[in-house]
Amino acid sequence: MHFSRAAPSICMHTGRHSSVHRLPSPEPERATATTIPKIKICQAIMGTEEIRKDMDISSWCAELAYDQWIPLPVNGKPPSARYKHATALIDDKFYLVGGSRNGRYLSDVQVFDFKSLSWSSMTLSFEPNAGGSKENRIATSGHVLIEWENKLLIIGGHSKSSSDSIQLRYINLDTHACGFLETSGDIPVARGGHSATLIGSRLIVFGGEDGKRRLLNDIHILDLVTLSWESVETMQVPPAPRFDHTSAVHGERYLLVFGGCSHSVFYNDLHVLDLQTKEWSQPETQGDQITARAGHAGVSVGENWYIVGGGDNKSGCSETLMFNMSKLVWSTTSNVREREPLRSEGLTLCTILIAGETYLVAFGGYNGKYQNEIFVMRPKPTESATPKIFQSPAAAAAAASVTAAYALTKPEKVESTESVDSRKLAANKVSQRDAEAELSAIKEEKNALELSLAEVREENSKQREKISEANSTLSELSKARP
Repeated sequence: MHFSRAAPSICMHTGRHSSVHRLPSPEPERATATTIPKIKICQAIMGTEEIRKDMDISSWCAELAYDQWIPLPVNGKPPSARYKHATALIDDKFYLVGGSRNGRYLSDVQVFDFKSLSWSSMTLSFEPNAGGSKENRIATSGHVLIEWENKLLIIGGHSKSSSDSIQLRYINLDTHACGFLETSGDIPVARGGHSATLIGSRLIVFGGEDGKRRLLNDIHILDLVTLSWESVETMQVPPAPRFDHTSAVHGERYLLVFGGCSHSVFYNDLHVLDLQTKEWSQPETQGDQITARAGHAGVSVGENWYIVGGGDNKSGCSETLMFNMSKLVWSTTSNVREREPLRSEGLTLCTILIAGETYLVAFGGYNGKYQNEIFVMRPKPTESATPKIFQSPAAAAAAASVTAAYALTKPEKVESTESVDSRKLAANKVSQRDAEAELSAIKEEKNALELSLAEVREENSKQREKISEANSTLSELSKARP
């Protein structure tokens, strides 16, 4: 089986069937204001379980086994199968936008309601002066979809419409109006297969592939309040240019990038960008050995980053991975059998909160056959951990000190401490001299911690130089080999 890694084009595919066996289903109930479809749990079959419609939707989640993928039944006609689409889950609604199938860019917007287990199409209204056909304004693949205020934002993607710079489109969830948002600043080049990660009101875009199939490894930040772009100059060794990777954020400070591919190489590496210092690093990880992959999907739940699907042009990845971003440990939570829909490239992964518990939701993809099923998984709860710093092993020893130093270097934190101390001093009539002495001691401690941080970074730099020299030697030996 071959997974196409090139830009979307007409492909020849070999038909394959899912190995999740289906038991005969009763005629689905029609949802009304007072009738909710019912489901039940069946026995595990071929690595997944299946939900059936004879149990109250409000309680089915509590019956699921941990770390098992389950295909959901649906009422009505599901959307066409696809890959390289984008999805977002808001409350109990699952939004599906665009994608690709047989080289065509899809322009539909579909909504799955978790209460009624039913799909419906969203009819959009378009800005009169947006330009281009209505279909081409939304038809795209390899894009990213995020929720912002009352809108779905569509970031980038490949489409028929030609544009030198990345486009930012929106769908108003209240009015269903669709259009383009004009941005300013250092606008990035147009691209698809990139990642876009939201931190507060900042959108961090990394990598991808432009319209000329040039691979990228740049970092850009979009302020969603001002709609202004900023190009970020980073230090140290960045990830190799790539697309179809995944990214996540830890502690609102670290951007993690995993996997992806070039036009000939698939990656299983993990890179971390410190958004405070703008430094890249490649931390040592522990746990399971991870195979190279691209076209996978990821979502974070607390300190755990879940990775599903992907492939390497030979086969799809069977395992659902969990990376503990605090402990830097990889583990495998579940596996699916050969030809399962979840062993696909170009699928998506979201989370939904049901009865106070988080569930994973996967959709679509391609593994020799385009997919259009919804799968859910109930992750097993894990213990929290003390965060580590994403640096070399030498830096790990100074993690606590560096974390404290980072907290002290934030002006707002110092101001908050001073404000609280001032109120305490006023209440307890402590002398101003004592307050100044305490502040001076804090500053001295901060300076000491900053010095420790500088020493750690110097050690990191030396380690990276050694790695670079080793890679150069290996490259020369490879060239010399007959």
